Amino acid sequence: MKLPSSGRGRQPATAQFQQAFWAAKRAIAEAGGEAFSQHGVHSGQEFILRCLWDEDGLTPGEIARRLELATPTVTKATTRMEAAGLVARRPHPSDRRLVKLHLTKRGKALRDTIDDEVDRLTQRALSSLSQRERDQVVRLLIEIRRNLTLEAAVIDSKRHAPTPSP
Repeated sequence: MKLPSSGRGRQPATAQFQQAFWAAKRAIAEAGGEAFSQHGVHSGQEFILRCLWDEDGLTPGEIARRLELATPTVTKATTRMEAAGLVARRPHPSDRRLVKLHLTKRGKALRDTIDDEVDRLTQRALSSLSQRERDQVVRLLIEIRRNLTLEAAVIDSKRHAPTPSP
């Protein structure tokens, strides 16, 4: 797979990284979508299910914070999950503006099935790598995320820093 060029001369390492990352991300998303759709779960919803398997009755905002997503993203996904019979919305006991999300019987029953699909997907993705290489991939992905989130935090802090007075 080759991504379209930006029209500017890019360093070969930049283009290789971007193409490899995009292709891997897309392949994981497609394989996950295929695996989970057999069970009526859309790709990405397994993370919401996992939050509720860990602690049922969370609000969409609580799930969003745990997954580092925007609350409207979680709200849209859980609306779809409710229509599929995976979760049910119930009023928050002390704040009428909020709802709590609870797993349905079907949502609870999918835990082992989805965990098995995740295991198979992970095995498939890493099948040609040694244990050392697998550990290295995980470590490098964590490092890439850290680099990007640290840089974003620095940029954000500079953006919101008080302007020195003359």
